Amino acid sequence: MINIGIIGLGAIGQRLVNGFLQHPSITIVAICDQNAERLLSTKQQLENVQAFQSHKEMLESLDLDLVYVAVPPKYHHAIALDVISKGIHILCEKPLANSIEEARDLYERAHEKGIIHAMNFPLNYSAGSNTFAQLIQDGFVGDVRRVEVKLRFPQWPRPWQQNEWIASREQGGFVLEVGVHYIQQIQRIFGNVNVMNVDTQYPEDPTASERGILAHLQLEDETPLIVDGLSHIAGEEEIRFTAYGTEGTLSLLNWADLEGGKIGSPITTIEPNEKLTSSLADHLVAAIEGKEATLIDFKAGYDAQIVLEKLRA
Repeated sequence: MINIGIIGLGAIGQRLVNGFLQHPSITIVAICDQNAERLLSTKQQLENVQAFQSHKEMLESLDLDLVYVAVPPKYHHAIALDVISKGIHILCEKPLANSIEEARDLYERAHEKGIIHAMNFPLNYSAGSNTFAQLIQDGFVGDVRRVEVKLRFPQWPRPWQQNEWIASREQGGFVLEVGVHYIQQIQRIFGNVNVMNVDTQYPEDPTASERGILAHLQLEDETPLIVDGLSHIAGEEEIRFTAYGTEGTLSLLNWADLEGGKIGSPITTIEPNEKLTSSLADHLVAAIEGKEATLIDFKAGYDAQIVLEKLRA
């Protein structure tokens, strides 16, 4: 049995709790959050779990196989370093850290320690995004002419994300919170990315996150990549990741849905290949047991952070 501790019990951290609970080889033995009310509420939902308000106390008190760090980005570096120094395998929320320097430090320290270091980028385990990647690889769009990431948010933070840090310029905003998922996917599918120029719109409040971005990037072969984002607008939320090619167009829409078509034909729905769905929990268990696994490591997190910080500059 793999014993897991969770640091950070906000909306993001709670999402993986059910996945861990349902896995036959995982036991959540410890939870940690500075918010006493949230800590108690989560403890009441779990069985035989120890609760801590200090992550240092948790790390000192228990023999843990893996720690999931799900605190706001500002605190990733310090807390993750404490986990790494104990030689405990680690799963960290995205982005890896709050700066390029912090991200590089975490990657280098984890690599030197020889532990498993993974990140929670869930698109890598979903049928929609994996089918998108497979279709690109199989030549559905032909030679890629342009890649676009379109982000539209009527409200930011979204209604279920009402907290200070997600709204802040320091460690929040939709480019960081949502855009980094697609930066990682682009690097996974298409390779390295160069940032050419960025036009970011900020509100008058100097502490508030961006309300708009229009950025021109390039893939390694100089194929254009456009990141086009707006918040506080009319309409519904839309997240669209599109590849335009010499033979067709393909989009991953709102995280999970696929649309596409060949040149001369209309855009239609494409059913994802459900066989390409997998579980992060399964891959973590496999890696800890020394078996083959698909994990997005801290090196990939560091590579994504380099692009992310240039977009946020």
